[in-house]
Amino acid sequence: MEERRFLNAVADKVARGERLTREEGVQLFSCRDLLFLGSLGRAIKERKSGDHVYFNVNRHINLTNVCSSRCRFCAFGRDKGDQEEYAMTIDDAVAIGREAEADGATELHIVSALHPDLPFSFYVDVIRTLRDKFPQMHLQAFTAVEIDYFSKISGLSISDVLHTLQDAGLGSMPGGGAEVFSQRVRDEVCPRKASGEKWLEIMETAHIMGIRTNATMLYGQIETIEERIDHLIALRELQDRTGGFQSFIPLKFHPENTELSHIRPTTAFEDLQMLTISRLMLDNFSHIKAFWIMLGIDLAQISLAFGVDDLDGTVVEEKITHAAGAKTAQGITKDDLLRLIRQAGLVPVERDTLYNILKVYGGGN
Repeated sequence: MEERRFLNAVADKVARGERLTREEGVQLFSCRDLLFLGSLGRAIKERKSGDHVYFNVNRHINLTNVCSSRCRFCAFGRDKGDQEEYAMTIDDAVAIGREAEADGATELHIVSALHPDLPFSFYVDVIRTLRDKFPQMHLQAFTAVEIDYFSKISGLSISDVLHTLQDAGLGSMPGGGAEVFSQRVRDEVCPRKASGEKWLEIMETAHIMGIRTNATMLYGQIETIEERIDHLIALRELQDRTGGFQSFIPLKFHPENTELSHIRPTTAFEDLQMLTISRLMLDNFSHIKAFWIMLGIDLAQISLAFGVDDLDGTVVEEKITHAAGAKTAQGITKDDLLRLIRQAGLVPVERDTLYNILKVYGGGN
């Protein structure tokens, strides 16, 4: 009875468009009525984007797996000299760009590791070359953690790093590296990575410069429910100030092959709960994205009834999550994305990186 009164009160606030509090967010995670929560998330999604579900045709490029950070939750990074290390050349990146161009991609999504030897100029040259070779493709590149690292190895300020990349052709930034902002968590699992405060500072700087970004949270590791909600509220507060975030992507932690392999993976119930509570708490975010690579195709499709309105894109060759044991395919076709969205009774909308609509597809299976 007490839970029902609480949920009814939350539903009333959602109907009135009122902001949920930290205490309400924490309490939502103890709610067992997932379908009711999902209905609230779906109502907000419908208010913001109707029956549209977005996707894009994109290609991931991971320039290197050699990383000086070596976070405990990461199965992708390698030390220099490891048998499985690699570092792409600019020509390698261009070759992937040509494949993406042939597939009709509108976005190259470029994230990397913190290589101890590659200079900042290498990354600038990658962006400039890709921009020159493929001017029709948007370059979404480099997490805030990478920007912080570029600042350290170049001696440039954060704003100078961003200006240099922007001049070279950077269009927007992904939301990776946020993990969970709690310093307790970061001290335990990623002590050599930029702090949560630094991540937020870099994103605010990017927004002020007109660089749109995404935001993420890596959930299901060692964080508490309270730390999840604090993370969401920090994003919400920054969005209040800048309006520069395009979408929020809750990233499901995959423990296999990491130093945290003893942690039980989150269940489908917990994943849907995380997605819909994100929609409820982040009232000033237009889009909540289900990254099908981490969730799996089936659960990503179901999430469309829980407040999600974006399935990311075709991806083609994802490496980071698959290093941690993801069993999903490394890519998906546009036709499959269309079918998944239509089967959910929704309208597929192909977008570019900045959510400009490229094509609204009709119904049918």
